[in-house]
Amino acid sequence: MSTLNTESAVRRRYSSAAEAREPALCCPVDYDRSYLKVIPQEVIDRDYGCGDPSKYVRPGETVLDLGSGGGKICFIASQVVGESGAVIGVDMNDDMLALARNSQPIVAERIGYDNIRFCKGKIQDMQIDRDRLDAYLNENPVDSEAALQRLEAFVAEMRLQQPMIPDNSVDVVVSNCVLNLVDAAEKEKLFAEIFRVLRPGGRAVISDIVSDEPVPLHLQQDGQLWSGCISGALQEKDFIDAFVRAGFQGAEMPVYQMEPWQIVEGIEFRSVTVIAYKYPETPCYEHNEAVLYRGPYASVKDDDGHEFTRGVRAAVCRKTFEKMQREPYAQDFLGISPVTAIPPEDAAPYDCTGGQVVRPPSVTKAGGRTVKPVEDCCGEGGCC
Repeated sequence: MSTLNTESAVRRRYSSAAEAREPALCCPVDYDRSYLKVIPQEVIDRDYGCGDPSKYVRPGETVLDLGSGGGKICFIASQVVGESGAVIGVDMNDDMLALARNSQPIVAERIGYDNIRFCKGKIQDMQIDRDRLDAYLNENPVDSEAALQRLEAFVAEMRLQQPMIPDNSVDVVVSNCVLNLVDAAEKEKLFAEIFRVLRPGGRAVISDIVSDEPVPLHLQQDGQLWSGCISGALQEKDFIDAFVRAGFQGAEMPVYQMEPWQIVEGIEFRSVTVIAYKYPETPCYEHNEAVLYRGPYASVKDDDGHEFTRGVRAAVCRKTFEKMQREPYAQDFLGISPVTAIPPEDAAPYDCTGGQVVRPPSVTKAGGRTVKPVEDCCGEGGCC
């Protein structure tokens, strides 16, 4: 069986889709129409997605859109983040990039500012700026071994000194039905790239098509199915696990399309949105802090292997203490500080490899003090 060239199949399909709308490439999605008013109709007509990750973008953030296509999500995100924010779109298709770049000044004029940059690059290798590479090759054709060595040195220097998207440089990575187009052999690298470019504390918000069963090899060899966002889909649990393997934590699936988008050979393909978080990687130190899991489950375990029992003050290191008071954990956990704070210079290393350790209430009581009731706790209106 011949191996499908997925990159060529995707490039051909989306070059055609940039010229004329292809309804088979998109799922029905409801966008906030107030953001669509400033976007040229040809961009809206040639948008191919399965979700709306822009719903999870916030004012002032730096947003990176993977597989930005004609630019619709970028143009929406540009309005959400505002003039103080920034949006970067990355796509490898020249026709889609031309559509986005030609529309950019129109949108900028209508909203009063321009905070978008469209880049040519592979989303699984965002260190290499393909516009710069094209310019280099135009001026320096590779016609000898020596020329090839110079090209390789140029690419290596770009990776080290001037990557297109630097490490730890964006607040949120979004994508709309694009990750499944990347070749299976490069998907792990893709998730690693998403993790690399995010700042500690950042998050990935990815809308994509997943399958309820693993997709067999013969379907993966079908160029029409692959470029149609179907046969390159990951099985739904493997999709979430791919984020965890890359280093993300707290992965959640806030959107899950109950009705399948398509069914092929009995395999259901549907749209989901996954949010996953990149937390600061710091050493574990003991500060006598605790977290209390509110429920509703009897117990839960996080991606570091910490176990939390409902209603129990669990001993944690400072890193976990701070993490459990951030999204998506904050609504389910309480952070409890110690009676006597331990200064950072006095904190000892803390072993987080075990299961749950209970923090004695005496360590986290209200300073060991006797708290007397306030004389009039109810105020003028009474207690009831």
